[in-house]
Order: sequence, then structure tokens, then C-alpha cells
Amino acid sequence: MKNKKIVTSIGGQALIEGIMMRGPKKTSIAVRTPNQDIEVEDLQTEYLQDKVKLFKYPFFRGIGTIIDSLKIGQKALTISAEKSTDLTSAEEQSKFEKWLDKTFGDKIMKVVIGVASVFGVALAILLFFFLPNWLFNVTLGQIEGIGDVIIYRSISEGVLKFLIFLGYLILCSQLKDIKRVFKYHGAEHKSIFCYEAGEELTVENVRKHSRFHPRCGTSFIVVMLLVGILIGFFIPFQNSFARAIARIICVPIMVSLGYEIIRLCGKHDNKLTRIIAKPGIWMQKITTKEPDDDMIEVAIKALVAVIPEHGEDRIRYDSE
Repeated sequence: MKNKKIVTSIGGQALIEGIMMRGPKKTSIAVRTPNQDIEVEDLQTEYLQDKVKLFKYPFFRGIGTIIDSLKIGQKALTISAEKSTDLTSAEEQSKFEKWLDKTFGDKIMKVVIGVASVFGVALAILLFFFLPNWLFNVTLGQIEGIGDVIIYRSISEGVLKFLIFLGYLILCSQLKDIKRVFKYHGAEHKSIFCYEAGEELTVENVRKHSRFHPRCGTSFIVVMLLVGILIGFFIPFQNSFARAIARIICVPIMVSLGYEIIRLCGKHDNKLTRIIAKPGIWMQKITTKEPDDDMIEVAIKALVAVIPEHGEDRIRYDSE
């Protein structure tokens, strides 16, 4: 029996030894603490679509899912960071750490994560909205017959965004801590594949599955970049600032369309969906790595915590 609700996941959080999983009824996080125990905690048992009926419908459910993900993600980062530092808080602190602890007290993690989130959003807007427009204006935009043609501008900006995104991922993948995050990401995908195949969730069973999943957040971002090119055809502005602002306003449209496309690729396995999913799968070669067994154990704990009692959310692909 098919069900529209599916087990999805949101990547290994920041640099913490943990994984957050989102199920149809609740979201949980499993964290590997400094003493090597695995602690599981429920983050949310009611989603936006449960509160507002509008977010149950196509093209609105994607927006609701993203809002939930951002809100729950903040909570997950705070919890996992606190758990990871519980056993090391007694260690000698630097003067700066002591000042932070004295100034913000128990709210320190929320403050740090809040500042990091604001910085991350600002950086994303700069890199993916303003920079591509500016680069086009100072390069191809100077060529007569190209700069004033919207279709050339939109395609060029889309290619520049993709190259910036690719370069950003490659740069991040060289960092030691990020490599561990990407391994946890691979553990998520493998465990979900194992569950959807109806197999027992053991380290041995999970290990043999693929780390490339069509419903991955990486694939979602790639699809949004492609959708953004199409939307760019309908933005008439040439000015970098005005064009960037217009694109930011259109983000909900990109999210809605991107979510529906990824959902489609996750439920159907045919030539069209494979073609659509392929760019995202290629990018996952960077954002996922083969996990260690202890990472798979964390993924299993996180997944088991969100599985409905009768497993009614399990995906069964429609193959053509």
C-alpha cells in the first residue's frame, strides 16, 4: 500500500557526532556523546501541515517542510552541541570561553547557533544571489547582444551558481571535520535504503546499500538551481541588485517546485526521474562518503526512533 508520507532525513548536523531523521509523525536526533554512548531524543511530534491544512497540499507542503526543517534543525543543533559538551565542560576554558559563559550562561549555545545561522544566510544570499549577477554583468554582460537578452543572462547566472556551489562543496569536503559529516550523511542514506527494502536494520545489512539517495537535500538544492534558471527567464531586471531581490522573493516558488520534483523522483523509478535525479546523485559523490560502522549505528538509532508502528510510510517505487 502506498502512502504519501515517507521517511526522509536531514543531514548530520554541523560538526556534531549525530544524525537527525524526520519521519511522517515525528523527528528525532541520535547523538554520539564523548563517552561513546548513543543518546536519542525526540525533537518534534507535530509538523506545520498538522496545524495548518494548507501545507498538506502540493506546492505548499514543500514550504511547510522547509520551515519545519529550519526550526527543528536549530533545535537539533542546540541539543547535539549541549550533549557533546556535557562531559567536557569541566575542562579548562580560555578567557574568551569564560567570558561567553559568564555573559550568556545557559543560553550560550542558542546564541552561538543563532549568530552562525544569520551569518550562513547572509553568506548564501551573497554567494548565490548577488555574486552570479555581478559576475555576469562584468563579464558576458559586457558583450553586445548577450547582456540584454534575458535567456542568456538566466542560463549564465544558473551556470555560475552551479559552479559556485560545486566549488563550495569541494572546498568544504577537504576539511577533516566536514569529511566526518559527509560520512554520517552516507550512513543516513544507507540506513533509509535498508529500511525501504524491508530488511532488518543491522550494521551488516545497512552497509551493503548505496549511499546515493534521490530524496537527498543535495539533490533538492541542485533541482532548485535548475528551477531557478527557468524562473530567471521571467525576471526582466538587468540591474544586479534588483534582479537578486526578485530572485529572493521567488525562493518560495523554487522551494515548492523543487520539493515536488524531488518527491516525484523518490516515488517513481523511470527514465525521466532518473535523468532528473542524476545531477543530484553526481553531487552526492562529494556530499556523502562511506561511513564507519559506529556511524551506521547512530543512523539506525535515529531511524528506528521515527519509524511508524506498522511501517506504513515505507516507499515502494513505481518502476517503468
